[in-house]
Order: sequence, then C-alpha cells, then structure tokens
Amino acid sequence: MALCSHSSLKLNNLLLSCSSFRNKPSLSNSNATLSLLSYSPKLSVFTTSHSHSHSHSISIRASSSSSSSSTTLVEPEGIKINSVSTKPIEGQKTGTSGLRKKVKVFMQENYLANWIQALFNSLPLEDYKNGLLVLGGDGRYFNREASQIIIKIAAGNGVGKILVGKDGIMSTPAVSAVIRKQKAIANGGFIMSASHNPGGPEYDWGIKFNYSSGQPAPESITDKIYGNTLSISEIKVADIPDVDLFSLGVTKYGNFSVEVVDPVSDYLELMEGHETGQRIPDLSHDRDENVFDFPLIKSLISRPDFRFVFDAMHAVTGAYAKPIFVDKLGATPDSISNGVPLEDFGHGHPDPNLTYAKDLVDIMYGENGPDLGVASDGDGDRNMILGKGFFVTPSDSVAIIAANAQEAIPYFQSGPKGLARSMPTSGALDRVAEKLNLPFFEVPTGWKFFGNLMDAEKLSVCGEESFGTGSDHIREKDGIWAVLAWLSIIAHRNKDKKSGEKLVSVSDVVKAHWATYGRNFFSRYDYEECESEGANKMIEYLRDLISKSKAGDKYGSYSLQFADDFTYTDPVDGSVASKQGVRFVFTDGSRIIFRLSGTGSAGATVRIYIEQFEPDVSNHEMDAQIALKPLIDLALSVSKLKEFTGREKPTVIT
Repeated sequence: MALCSHSSLKLNNLLLSCSSFRNKPSLSNSNATLSLLSYSPKLSVFTTSHSHSHSHSISIRASSSSSSSSTTLVEPEGIKINSVSTKPIEGQKTGTSGLRKKVKVFMQENYLANWIQALFNSLPLEDYKNGLLVLGGDGRYFNREASQIIIKIAAGNGVGKILVGKDGIMSTPAVSAVIRKQKAIANGGFIMSASHNPGGPEYDWGIKFNYSSGQPAPESITDKIYGNTLSISEIKVADIPDVDLFSLGVTKYGNFSVEVVDPVSDYLELMEGHETGQRIPDLSHDRDENVFDFPLIKSLISRPDFRFVFDAMHAVTGAYAKPIFVDKLGATPDSISNGVPLEDFGHGHPDPNLTYAKDLVDIMYGENGPDLGVASDGDGDRNMILGKGFFVTPSDSVAIIAANAQEAIPYFQSGPKGLARSMPTSGALDRVAEKLNLPFFEVPTGWKFFGNLMDAEKLSVCGEESFGTGSDHIREKDGIWAVLAWLSIIAHRNKDKKSGEKLVSVSDVVKAHWATYGRNFFSRYDYEECESEGANKMIEYLRDLISKSKAGDKYGSYSLQFADDFTYTDPVDGSVASKQGVRFVFTDGSRIIFRLSGTGSAGATVRIYIEQFEPDVSNHEMDAQIALKPLIDLALSVSKLKEFTGREKPTVIT
C-alpha cells in the first residue's frame, strides 16, 4: 500500500485512499514488508511503520488547508511532546451525556483534539499527571481513529498509563466498573459513544469523561471544559506511533504505557455471584462486591420450560452477552441475536425501545414467544424488558427491581439504602420507597445526578424512564445489570417450581406489583430532530404559561396543583440545576412534562411525558395509550406542539 501524500490530498480523498488500512489488525500480524500510513483526523497525525524493522516515524502537523504549526515542547523519558497550534471551535458544550455530534463534525480538523485538550486544561494536575486513565467505547465508526488521538494527547499531557479495551471496545458500565476497581490509581476514563444514537459515516459519534468514582463528570468540570474550548490555542501531542489495539498486553513509550485489556473480565468479575444462601461480606460501607447469585440464575436459564433471548442490536453488549449468558449462565448460543458489534450497528438504530427493537418485539409478541426477552443499546447502559406478549415500562422496571431487590439479589440482602428516579420517570418508584420506608430522591435527567447520592451512601437503586436502570455497584446505568436483576427475580419466584409446573411469568410479576402498589400509566412521546428554533420557542412559550399559572386552574377536566420548571438542589454538595423540565401536576396526581433532550447529535428532540395513577385493580390491564388519551390530547393542545414544530406525530412512542 503506497504512503498517502499529506500535501496533495484533500480530507475526503485522504480518507478514501487510506480506508483499506482502517480495519486491518496490527502491523505485527503481517509478515510482509509494508509501509503503511494511518490517518488520525483533526490532528492530521501521520504514523508510518515498517514491519520488518519495527521502526516508526511520526509527523504531526496541521492539515494542508491550515496555517497551524507544530513545535517540540519537551522530550521526557524519550518521548517527544509536540505543541500543535489550534483555534477555538464553536459548539463544543456537552449535553446530559457528553459531547455528541455527527461523525463528520468530529472529523473536522482538531475538533476532537480541541475537546480532549480542553479537558486536560480543566482538570487539576494531580488528577492525571503520571496517573492511570481508562479508555473504551461502543465500537461505533470512528472509535479506532479517536482512540489513537486520545492516547497521544493523554501522553502529551503527562498521563502515565492508558488502560484500553481490546479494539477500543468497552461498554459504558464496564468503564465505570474498571475505574472503580482500579480506584487506588485510576483517575477517570474516556467513553467513546453516542449511546443509543445510530452509527456510521453519516451518523453520530460522542465522547464523555467519567471521573474517579466512575461517574460522569459533574457540571463543574464540563462547564470548565466548555470554557476552555473557547480559548484553546495549543494541543499537546506525544510523538509516538499508533498503538496496536488488537493484541492484549502492555506497550511502553518511555515513562508512558498503554495496556490493552479484555473488556469483559473485570465487569464479569463484579457481576458474578455467590452460592445461594452464602453470606456476602459486609457491604454497608463499600458495595463494590459481587452482585448476583449466578447459580440461581443458571438454574432458571437451564430449565427446559424457560426460554430467554437477548438482542444486542449489533452493539457493544454483543461482546458481553456470550461470555456472561452463554458461557457462565448456560444459555444456548441461539439465545443471543445480533450479537456481533458492528461500526454501524448493522444499519440499525441501537435504541432498545418498541420502535427500534422491532425484531425482538415481534418475537416476544409472536406465537409461542420466549418467556423473557431483553435488549440493550449502543454502549450497553440501557435496557428493555419484555415478557411473553408483555412490555415492562422502564418506570415499572426500576420500581419492581427495587421492591424485590432484598429478597432476590444477594447484593441487597441488607436492603437498599435509598431509591431515586429522574424527574420525568413515573412515580411508581416513589410508592415503593414509601412502603419500604426508604429515603427517596427526585433528580434531573442525567445519570451524573445519582452519583453524589451514591457516594454519600444515600442511594442504592435508581432509574430513568429512558430505559436506564442501575445501582451503586457502579456509577452508570447498566443494561446487563438490569437483565440480570430481572433474571434473579424470575429465578427467585420459580426456585421451588418443579418441572411441569406453571412458572411465574414476567407479566405475573408486574401485575402482582400493580395489585400491591397501584399502576402508574405512563407514556413518552419523542419528536426527534425538530428544528431547534421552533422547539426552543415552544419551551419558552410553556415557561411563560407556567409563570402565569396558579393552583386550581382548569385544564379540561383536570385541576392544576402546581406548574413549574423543575429545579434541583443537590442535597450533598448544594449545587443547583435549573430549567430541567416544564411540569404540569394536577390534583389527582396526573402529570404532563415537557423537555428538550440533551442526548441527540442534531436539531432538537422534544419529549413529552404523560402519567396517570390508577389504584383500581380492575383497570390495571387497560392499554396505556387508551388510559392516557385525555392527558395526551391535553399535552398536545397546551404545548401547541404542531404549531411550533410542524410535527403531526411522534417519531417514537414508549
């Protein structure tokens, strides 16, 4: 393969000419004498390698269209550190889960590099100097190139070691788990993912930083990052070759090293359970212990009268599904569908909901469907739970897990410390907290708001209506954890059932829960990629409306209890998050909530949440869309959504 000329090729031609190298394994796997070039977009970092002599040379410079320059700063321990001049780039403010844009945006000159350098400029030196950082991602398009950029900038800023998943793969929950396992020396980690958004050259990419407890960086850090992106002038880059991410082991460059690790092993070690009835060591202060009773779960999965299917949606959990569910828990290989992670998720949308996981829904609602069907998203932190012909809403799911945690999951044998949900999530979890006399917290959307509560020993189980469920075993929502929790509940309910006896089903568990706690009918309407101007005008209109509202105002047959724009004061550090969602709460407990999502990469996603509590068991099996229709009609009317956005119908209904 001929060496690509930096000066003569435009970006598109360069990517095209060098694309054949992109998916190749490490150079050491080739016996031929090769001269190869890898291109790292944004930094225009070119690395050549000659396999027969193992010699490397690197040239870091701006692209041919830029006047940027590169100067050598220092050469510590044999590594040359170059300073690449750069300029601020607009639009690098993070949303609720990091910075997300289209791939082509990140591939612009220095776009990713600016943000990574701004991060290092925002952290105290002791948080990374000579320290360990973790790196992983969901396997989507551009992750491999981004890995090389991040590694070189980390080395350039004095990081001592990068721990990276093989081929750059590591789920978001696993990154959090690895940071926590390495907490004596780990300072945090990078997660390359746009979560549930589609992947591929025309679609989405994202980056976020998780801090030393494994939690998403707090706003105090992300605000500093954004501020530094507005004034950045140089990027510090180590003059080292691209790292072989395909082979396990340690590579050293002077006082900097990169260790490529199995992305599954540490996470599996955390999940793997104990013998049934065996007492887990005291978890009252540090719950980073094994979580589930694997022998109990295996006894369920191995039953001939129980069928289980896991749809990995060609996303990162495909790398975890076989080692956990097949190799450890005895599921049959055909239980895993779409189990190979692909850079474009098989041309799919890796969002585990009733719309985008249609293949799984069709299986579960088909004739003779399996007993439990589950799916996870792009980076493995979300989940969907289905029984035979039965959908479990995420709001119900977290409430049911919390209600059954102490008896079904060894990690919670002493009981949960507290429960929490995001503000738009239904009040089903509130009722569990009240009945179990547990502390309860309502927080804004965004998993980072749970982290402080967990670190302060105030919270054990939490969830979001956006298919995110988790606990304080890590500091991220965790799709596989939720699946294992449901398997634990079903296994516990059926542990004394003999072969041939009717098993307690998913729907049985949910209906029994409703009979005890009442049912919170809940639905969410998503209007994706709306024009930002119209969506923002709608929210401003609603804010003006609530500023004039008062208790007792009539909205159709509903009487207003209060209306506000949700503000949260963190009970641990006193920080305040405002403008987190416009709420209309009525005297019968019904709610309508309006938010603009911060997890998209383009335009604005308008989300409407509709909820109504129903204590009467005779009404519990009503279809949610029928039960909620008066509130849905009211929400559309009050918001003037069609007038502001031009949308006739939602993209997704859950």
